[in-house]
Amino acid sequence: MAKALVNGTQLHYQTFGQGPNIVMIHGITGNLAIWHLEIVPALMSAYRITTYDLRGHGYSDVPPSGYTTADHAADLHHLLDYLGIQRAHVIGHSFGADIALHFTILFPERVDRLVLVEPAIAALQALREREDWIGWKYWRDKLASGGLIVPPEKWYDTEYLVRASVSVPMLFGFRKGRARRAAPLVRLMDTTTAARDYCELAGMTLEAIGQMQHQTLVLYGEASVFTGTYEYLRDHLPNATCCLMPDSEHFGPIERPELLLQYVREFLRGSEDLSHSPEPATEASALAAPRSPTVG
Repeated sequence: MAKALVNGTQLHYQTFGQGPNIVMIHGITGNLAIWHLEIVPALMSAYRITTYDLRGHGYSDVPPSGYTTADHAADLHHLLDYLGIQRAHVIGHSFGADIALHFTILFPERVDRLVLVEPAIAALQALREREDWIGWKYWRDKLASGGLIVPPEKWYDTEYLVRASVSVPMLFGFRKGRARRAAPLVRLMDTTTAARDYCELAGMTLEAIGQMQHQTLVLYGEASVFTGTYEYLRDHLPNATCCLMPDSEHFGPIERPELLLQYVREFLRGSEDLSHSPEPATEASALAAPRSPTVG
């Protein structure tokens, strides 16, 4: 098992393939396996791919603090130095997409092209603080289906819901329907600052996002609860190609890997016009589709 001591923390990583470098970043409560089910096998013949477990996740160390997007970006910077990777395409999913975006803002010289799959963006928390945001009810309903009834005073408490989501025997996204041990994730939430840091701005302001010049592919599911964030990035992120994926909620790498791969392949080849990709999504259908909440 390959590990690197970076930024004071042992990070578990894996590297496959040959060619231009791609680094893939998973979301909170996940691990690098999300990329290895479909995405890595499909791309490793053309790219050198590095995946890794974020601090506190998978086989990486679990330090008591340091879980903001800025902290994770610093970890990635040190990991790339350790691996001798000067520049790479960076792909992130969910909170991993937030990390990828923040990494690009902090270390623009280390990033070629950027792919963001379902970032939430802490600076856009106001979009999700309104009590009529559809995600709150769906999140509570998902937890209730796993046996946890959220008390009314916690209905709109993001930190509480993040903690609750890893402490019940029900599963989100790609873990749905599969047994797993929740203890490591419960320990992460109970003994570290991860749940609180998840909500921290950590310097990734809307102004900083608006000044980012990298060519960026932004992918969301039509049924995502984060379509408000999608619309903001579509309208404010320079040099962004933005697409909605049909029949997808939040876990595009699992729900629609074949479609995600088509978008990613064309984008990494240099295309910004993905309008000819199959099954084009419409914004009208995205706004009308039922949505379900996620942690990631």
